Amino acid sequence: MNSLERTSNFFSKYFAVFVILIALIAFAVPEGFVWIAPYITILLGIIMFGMGLTMRLSDFAVVAKKPLPVFIGIVAQFVIMPLVAFGLAIALQLPPELAAGLVLVGACPGGTASNVMVYLAKGDVPVSVAMTSVSTMLAPFLTPFILLVLAGEWLPVDAGAMFMSIIQVIIIPIALGILVRRFMPETVEKGTAALPIVSIVAILAIVAAVIGANTENLITSGLAIFAAVILHNGFGYLLGYATAKVCGLDETKRRAISIEVGMQNSGLGATLATVHFTPLAALPSAIFSVWHNISGPALVSFWSGSKKKTSKDSEGMDIKS
Repeated sequence: MNSLERTSNFFSKYFAVFVILIALIAFAVPEGFVWIAPYITILLGIIMFGMGLTMRLSDFAVVAKKPLPVFIGIVAQFVIMPLVAFGLAIALQLPPELAAGLVLVGACPGGTASNVMVYLAKGDVPVSVAMTSVSTMLAPFLTPFILLVLAGEWLPVDAGAMFMSIIQVIIIPIALGILVRRFMPETVEKGTAALPIVSIVAILAIVAAVIGANTENLITSGLAIFAAVILHNGFGYLLGYATAKVCGLDETKRRAISIEVGMQNSGLGATLATVHFTPLAALPSAIFSVWHNISGPALVSFWSGSKKKTSKDSEGMDIKS
């Protein structure tokens, strides 16, 4: 194992620690990070380009081979998380910007680290990869629509402009990544070890920028938004698992759907909130990014220690860092 691979593994292993540390530093020294805010869109594009480099067209073939669990998972993703966010925003009486921001992160597709968590939790990795890929492709249509329906009462939502933003920062970079992998496979393979480092640094920069811009808001509304994010994430795991169980799916698919539903692409949420709303609306996404990188590994540890057998029927793994 070369030094680049060791560095990549180190960053990946302690990612949650780095996220917490950068959030604390940005809160203590906000002036050192607010300058990053104008570059959040570019940073997310870099992350999505890296995601595209890890994707293959075969990822989508799983939809044809296992359509039911993927369909159930996608429906759960775009129904459970937005509605839970909407309910929590009302129940906790969040200010309009925070309420809209919570619904926004709930309307985003699955998180880019979810495949790793599903693998470690002994879940169905092909279903997880397919869910991440398909939900990301559907995001330009579903995310603006859901936000318009559920959050339009709090903040004005320009669904058309948001659609174009998602195309620009998600679909185009991913498509470019897939094309580069298709026509330059050897070059991509040589640079694969660096992808987690690049993605992690970009995510840390996004989190730091949003936290740095919201230090005063964290002091005044911190407890309420932390509670909302923790409950939102927890209900995502719980209701995702319950939905898969009610639909008769096996344990590996329940775990995959649970993690896919609970872990959101919070980087997209922070970017869209920053571009289309206010820095305060991006705060739920930034906190979600910190929290789900703590709760995800904790859930993996719980399942890894479980003696319950899983009917693992998937082979291979494709991880998006």
